[in-house]
Amino acid sequence: MVKVNSDMVFDLEFFFEISPDLLCIYGFDGYFKKINPAVSKTLGYDNTELFSSQVSSFVHPEDLLLSNHKMETLIDGHSLLNFENRYLHKDGSVVWLSWTSVPIKKDEVIFGIAKDITYKKQLEEYDRISSVLGMINDDHHKRFKKIVKNDIPKNLSINGIGNIKRVKDEPTYSDQFWLNQFEAAVRKHAGKIDLNLELISGELALSQRQLFRRVNLILGITPNKLVRVIRLQLAWEAIASGKYRTIKEIANIAGYSSRTHFSKLFREVYGINVSDLL
Repeated sequence: MVKVNSDMVFDLEFFFEISPDLLCIYGFDGYFKKINPAVSKTLGYDNTELFSSQVSSFVHPEDLLLSNHKMETLIDGHSLLNFENRYLHKDGSVVWLSWTSVPIKKDEVIFGIAKDITYKKQLEEYDRISSVLGMINDDHHKRFKKIVKNDIPKNLSINGIGNIKRVKDEPTYSDQFWLNQFEAAVRKHAGKIDLNLELISGELALSQRQLFRRVNLILGITPNKLVRVIRLQLAWEAIASGKYRTIKEIANIAGYSSRTHFSKLFREVYGINVSDLL
């Protein structure tokens, strides 16, 4: 056994207190026994709150099952290396931690060191979502072109939603302006479950027959197809904003009352599950 003098004990305690990493000792009973200030600073709880509740109560609900399993592994005597899970800050925000933990079976305690990797995870998520949305955007334009390429006049091509340009000529001001009005009408009422062509016709002061003729003349598709395209555009714009975390929220913004139907449509059009983006 290596002897340590009082100065070294002081130095270790000082190191424990000033370490930016989360240093903690928690028991097999699931409660913290000793923590450094970084734990309270990172999670937003004071020491009284942290010591009075089981460690699992601070874990993100979606990571609780896996975290409990890892706890059982530690109790069985196996160390844990670079295990990542999510905790909930007192203000409700998510904190990502990467744990390295070692059990001391004879004392029924676990020594754990955690690094706050929230910023790293946010960058990874930003890159992932940006990549996926870029793919969706490209695919969106390709699919929209595919819908209309065989039906519209050869001197027209699609460039985005409601943005029509001629290959050789500039778009007519009236067509461009009218398509923008159509899109604005859909966006205005997109959240309404009962959005229909009658409502859009009223906004544009046209009969449904006139509406059908004009959309078909410009794009070679039905108004309902154009509405669907704009709704799906709204859906991935909402995803890209990062403000929404559930399929129900995204579906409502796009005007779909059924999450199942919306998820199926999103999957059919974009080839990816909407849940993978949230």
